[in-house]
Amino acid sequence: MLSRLAANLVPFFGRLTVTTDPGTRLEPGSILVVNHTSLADPALVLAALRGRLAVEPVLLAAAGLWRIPLLGRALAREGHVPVHRNSARAAAALDHAAVALASGRHVMLYAEGRIPPRGDAAENPPELFRTGLARLARATGAPVVPIGQAGARRITSGGRTKQIAGVLTAPVRRPGLHVHIGAPIRLPEDVAAATAVAHGAVTEAWRTAAGALGEPAALGHGAPGATPSRPGWRRSVRHRG
Repeated sequence: MLSRLAANLVPFFGRLTVTTDPGTRLEPGSILVVNHTSLADPALVLAALRGRLAVEPVLLAAAGLWRIPLLGRALAREGHVPVHRNSARAAAALDHAAVALASGRHVMLYAEGRIPPRGDAAENPPELFRTGLARLARATGAPVVPIGQAGARRITSGGRTKQIAGVLTAPVRRPGLHVHIGAPIRLPEDVAAATAVAHGAVTEAWRTAAGALGEPAALGHGAPGATPSRPGWRRSVRHRG
């Protein structure tokens, strides 16, 4: 339901394009890791995965979403996993994710663990990753698929008033949105090394997505904390939605 709803709604709010690394295919039981910038980016990625790869993943998301009427029921019914951050129950999310992976489902998570606390709508490289992704990959042996998204902040970002205004005006503005799906990787056993490798892969996927939108941070100029782009990006195949 959520993936189908996202695929139907996202084109109403912006112009979504999707690219993949050549030959990218998602094995059953893959971990999909995405950079997190906005409340809108799960919808972008769910729409891209469903529309281009026919994939509808299990989502690890903040437990507070389960308290929202209708949405909470849909999340529970479809087997999505609540993450109770900063509590004794937080580790249970990885156990539930491992069960989903063992059944052949894809699991999508945000290793940064939060939306960056900024008021502007610009893009920046992913923040540091937490270790949950590396621990899940080590426990399950699942391949990791790095995904970069850009443009979600153009729909909604900043404080509550700005977020609401962004959502209300997006159908008129129809901002550019882009998702890049990278080739699967295998992480090393060491948690610290695995976290660094995954962060680098998602950052590279983000550069491709943000670069497709002409975002200064991805092009290496004009933004605080910008990461210079590297030559020789992997060539990608573009699909327009």
